[in-house]
Amino acid sequence: MTDIDEQGRPEPPLAGDETATLLGFLDFHRATLAWKCAALDAAGLSTTLGPSTMTLGGMLKHLAYVEDSWFSFRLHGRDRAAPWDTVDWDADEDWDWHSAAQDSPAELRMLWADAVGRSRAAVAEALADGGLDRLADRPLRDGRAPSLRWILTHMIEEYARHNGHADLLREQVDGSTGE
Repeated sequence: MTDIDEQGRPEPPLAGDETATLLGFLDFHRATLAWKCAALDAAGLSTTLGPSTMTLGGMLKHLAYVEDSWFSFRLHGRDRAAPWDTVDWDADEDWDWHSAAQDSPAELRMLWADAVGRSRAAVAEALADGGLDRLADRPLRDGRAPSLRWILTHMIEEYARHNGHADLLREQVDGSTGE
């Protein structure tokens, strides 16, 4: 049974095995982002802070891209799916961040939630086919292939870093604070 905190986030297991601990922390950080973006309209998701152009809406779209990139494209070697398959990344390497302003809050939340769902299925598939030691089907540019363990740890780091940004952005939007 998973404990749920006061923000509705699943607590990572205190004494789980390696897989349960990694997945527990990743789900906790995913839930933290969902909490920070909850109930915001387009203006809230487009709010910036200081000189940065970072927004919560951009963060949702960026993390949807990162989910698909690591778990589908890299881990399983699958082709990029929409909307990532038609992006001219050379023209705008931050397209995921910039294009979010044209998407509705519902579209951004759905894009991210769908990517998380695909990632969960991709992780389950990889765990059944080699476990945490399973190497990515599509290697990095230097030819090395990261393990599922590495990818999960990287994703925890990615969410943790962006959740720090999300804390500041949400406070700028409406004064809401909390870890």
